[in-house]
Amino acid sequence: MSSVSRLLRRSFSTATATATTTATRTGSVCANLYRENDLKRLVEKFKRASDNERFRTKTGIYKDAVHRLANAKRFKWVEEILEHQKQYNDISKEGFAARLISLYGSSGMFDNAKKVFDEMPERNSKQTVLSFNALLGACVNSKKYDMVDELFKNLPGKLGVEPDLVSYNTVVKALCEMDSYDSASMLLDDMEKKGINPDLITFNTLLYELYLKGRFTEGEKIWTRMVSKNVVPDIRSYNAKLEGLAVEKKTKEAVELVGEMRSKTIEPDAFSFNSLIKCFVNDGNLEGAKRWYDDMEKSGCAVNRATFGIFVPFLCEKGDLEFALKLCKEIFGKRYLVNGGLLQRVVDGLAKESRIEEAKELVHLGKTNKFCRYKLKLPSQE
Repeated sequence: MSSVSRLLRRSFSTATATATTTATRTGSVCANLYRENDLKRLVEKFKRASDNERFRTKTGIYKDAVHRLANAKRFKWVEEILEHQKQYNDISKEGFAARLISLYGSSGMFDNAKKVFDEMPERNSKQTVLSFNALLGACVNSKKYDMVDELFKNLPGKLGVEPDLVSYNTVVKALCEMDSYDSASMLLDDMEKKGINPDLITFNTLLYELYLKGRFTEGEKIWTRMVSKNVVPDIRSYNAKLEGLAVEKKTKEAVELVGEMRSKTIEPDAFSFNSLIKCFVNDGNLEGAKRWYDDMEKSGCAVNRATFGIFVPFLCEKGDLEFALKLCKEIFGKRYLVNGGLLQRVVDGLAKESRIEEAKELVHLGKTNKFCRYKLKLPSQE
């Protein structure tokens, strides 16, 4: 082997080892931040870690830190770590700026998101449809729905950009949130005129809003349009329709729809089963509701808070306390936060039937489970 070859090989090995070490250290820093429970220390550690260029490429840790701070309503700290990012050269890259815009938006801090967007030209950062979409998304996540339409109409011309599918989907979402369903549906025509084909996200957004808001006929029109455009419905599409059928009390059609799903190898999930149970509850059909609950369990879909809220009042009304107690125990076993008033209703029903030991057991579970919202009592203790 020549001396040049040996030198090149040694240089390559050294560079590879250095890159591996740097990646390992960055991974260790991220892991430490994920584990940090003290939010003030999280902020300080995050700012120090940001000096590392590789760290600044880790979108996951940025989302996690901002999400935790925003959930704790520490918005000043969200601002502290995101404003800190502006000192790095990355801020001149549109993707990095768009990330900050989205992070501010996910925290409901639209004014901060807009400020990042407005500052982009002075930082020599391009403003293309990427950052435009980030700003629209920040609007929706900050619940500034009325501003979305204004930005959509005015900004593209000023920026010289053409809205894309993501842009239109964001506007459809905003219009649906404002209950402007007619405008949202008409936007589909505008999209197609511009050669932009609505996708599954577009249709699902409309279906979910229309079916769940009791506008079943309009939902059916969108469904027909979706199928005519060769957009294949997925589990979310079917779940929206199932919920619509539950609202309309069309139990037979809901059961048939599940059969259609299964024929297309789309297995019902917890949301699907909850809608079916709701159908039978609305019909006052206890046995039918219990059959679908059993099917839910056999399918491997676990009972959740929605199941509990739908089913327990009905079971108490029908006097099936045995089944209601079974659901209560499952909820406690899964450590879900549930409505304590419903739990108390089961306790009261058991006590009324002189099933005191079972009532006491449920009260004990309520007292020892920190996820229970209310303190349960036996009627005699009130």
